[in-house]
Amino acid sequence: MANTSAPFGFQQWSGTGSTPTYEQVAGPIAFDNTTKIYAGDPVSTDPTTGNIVQATAGTAPLAGVFVGCKYNSVSRNGQPVYSPYWPGADAISGSVEGYYINDPNAIFEVQSTGASPVAQANSGENIQFALGTGNTSTGQSGASVTFASLATTATLPFKVIKPVIDPPGVNGRDVTSANNVILVRFNNVDTKTLTGIA
Repeated sequence: MANTSAPFGFQQWSGTGSTPTYEQVAGPIAFDNTTKIYAGDPVSTDPTTGNIVQATAGTAPLAGVFVGCKYNSVSRNGQPVYSPYWPGADAISGSVEGYYINDPNAIFEVQSTGASPVAQANSGENIQFALGTGNTSTGQSGASVTFASLATTATLPFKVIKPVIDPPGVNGRDVTSANNVILVRFNNVDTKTLTGIA
């Protein structure tokens, strides 16, 4: 069956750690940062403040992939809140701790978008992400990778491993139609020496 475009962000497939935390690390988020950051969004480090922010598609190194946060809530009289996403409000000054995966060996499952499927023949090529629209009910990212960006550009953020084919019959597993689900790893991330293909 043809795939339906329903991006879900970057979900960790494997890594060198173990569940449930894998290789996640902590970093600060500015309490007055009004940009929502969803679970599965690529994040970067603000070079001026050192805070974690939602990444912008480009060729700058990523900090990692966001998995949630903790903050002291204004609306709950300062009580700590653990959230799968940063809602962009409600935190007491200086209280937001974001969690993200930055292990250079981490592998992620993500949906591709575009006119054609990402094929096995694209393994080893690099690829760009698009943020999409996150879900405020679940906190889940709407990020994807874009077929049109496939290239050998050394500074693109992710590297294609292979299409996902199991379990068959599930959305995104049709490798003959667009919007298929693939496995990727970091290509350009702060914790990795960049050795992308020129």
